[in-house]
Amino acid sequence: MSLQPHLTSGKPKTWKARYTILSLIWLAWLLSFLDRMVMSVSLPFIGRDLNLDTTQQGLIISAFFIGYAAFQIPGGFLADRFGARKIMAIGIAWWSVFTSLTGAVLTLPLMLAVRFLFGIGEGCFPSASWKMISTYFPSKERGRATAIQSTVNTLGPALAVVVAASIIGAFGWHMVFIVLGLPGLFIAAGIYFFTRDNPKDHPSITQQDLDELAAEGSDVISQNTAPIPFKEVLKMPVLWQMAAIWFLFDITFWGFSTWLPSYLITVREFSLAKTGVMAAIPFLFGAGGTLLGGYFSDKFKPQRKFLYVLTAVIAAGFLYMTFTVVSADMAVVYQCISALFMFFAMAMFWGILMDTIPSKIMGRASGIVNFGGQMAGVVSAPIMGWLIHTSGGSYNSAFIFMIVALIASAVVTLTVNNAHSNKAIATEA
Repeated sequence: MSLQPHLTSGKPKTWKARYTILSLIWLAWLLSFLDRMVMSVSLPFIGRDLNLDTTQQGLIISAFFIGYAAFQIPGGFLADRFGARKIMAIGIAWWSVFTSLTGAVLTLPLMLAVRFLFGIGEGCFPSASWKMISTYFPSKERGRATAIQSTVNTLGPALAVVVAASIIGAFGWHMVFIVLGLPGLFIAAGIYFFTRDNPKDHPSITQQDLDELAAEGSDVISQNTAPIPFKEVLKMPVLWQMAAIWFLFDITFWGFSTWLPSYLITVREFSLAKTGVMAAIPFLFGAGGTLLGGYFSDKFKPQRKFLYVLTAVIAAGFLYMTFTVVSADMAVVYQCISALFMFFAMAMFWGILMDTIPSKIMGRASGIVNFGGQMAGVVSAPIMGWLIHTSGGSYNSAFIFMIVALIASAVVTLTVNNAHSNKAIATEA
């Protein structure tokens, strides 16, 4: 099967420089999910070896999220100031070193410090990667590019379980982190040597690629290099609209990821083995939904926000059916359908963002937006846990909480203005 992308009829097929860049970004994102998610599998073994109770083990998870969330916005600043290439390479190398160091830690205070510093390295990467995508991909392909990148949201957690379990079973938890720190150094080198901040400087870029970017007024290719002050970025209404949408969407995403496996065990009474399989299947549907959403995002750009609204509402409807249906197996079916439409909507969201925010401020802007998503991760899991606890173990109110958040994200999406008008506002700033 050929790996070469389809181009316009009558022109030769070529592997474009932007596809190499996207491949490197995808590998880096996959590694970032592996490096963070193996902790959930390793934690019981770490707790046993370091004599930690569950509260202390929870602090190890929190240390990462604090560092990760805290560096979303600074990471965006650095990407806009020094270039996405350097920030991605440094960030990947940074978190890879602290991934390996995790395997050498023998005390809780040092573990908390290492995981916090690990989170800082990962925190500066997302906004830089989105800036790089928006720089190299023309508007007509950004939906698919970000959708391909976003498949790691579903594939990463599933792969992490397999990798961690295999290495722990053979060599112990220390080796998991030591081994996973090594690939990142090679990926960081690949990012540094095979990407450039300005497409004009890339040795493999073609004139056709540059013409595509210049034709749509790319603020990197054009001579419009005047910096935009951060206070002007903050004045863009669309920035706060997108942050609010992502915050509300991620409330549902984190709840979906965190509590549904427990729901299958405690309410649907699945065995642990069956839960492991059934909890993974919806994420496979989610990966398919992400790719479909990316295709439709580019194909139907004017209708994107309405497609987000439609698919978010459908996903919310199937989430409702998940906890109200009598059959446990049908609950999994509805969960899979919900995941398909939910991740379809996610691809629509990133397509809207990539076409709404100019490349020159993508680092700062996407950092703010993703910070909203991380705050959702901070509040979603404990609120749902409290709802389940106060309702005597019933998950109904927790599901309603997720459903309301997802529908609310659809309502906010309806207020987003046309991408071109927002670009004009930013460019004139």
